[in-house]
Amino acid sequence: MGRITSSRSQLIGDPRHHSLLASKFINCLMLDGKKTTAQRVFYDALEEIGKRHEGEETPIEVFEAALENIKPYIEVRSKRVGGASYQVPMQVNKARQQSLAIRWILAAVRDKKGRPMALKLADELLAGFKKEGAAYTKRENTHRMADANKAFAHFAW
Repeated sequence: MGRITSSRSQLIGDPRHHSLLASKFINCLMLDGKKTTAQRVFYDALEEIGKRHEGEETPIEVFEAALENIKPYIEVRSKRVGGASYQVPMQVNKARQQSLAIRWILAAVRDKKGRPMALKLADELLAGFKKEGAAYTKRENTHRMADANKAFAHFAW
């Protein structure tokens, strides 16, 4: 169990939408302390989503729904029992769900090359909203792995 740091309580909403989730995402997107660059990429991606998405959802709602779709609910963890290691399926707590979803989205976006970051991010968020894309595939693989190892669930204590 991780320590609760003051960073959680110090997190304030992003300037435009006052969303803590968006602020957290921007902080994870940021490289080398360049927050304004990260904000510009994020807001450009939201604008791109606004242009491309046909529906009544606002871009920030699309972002939140995409993140919700990508969150894993169960994962496998290694457990040593009697000299053997088992992949034991376990529930994922809320904070870890969020951080994994953000990490997977950013990893998927950073793996794609040759286009501006905002466009790649918009693509991945729209794909996550539609329950497809690389980050969603990662989630599905995690769930599939947990399902395949259900036999070892009794080792979870």
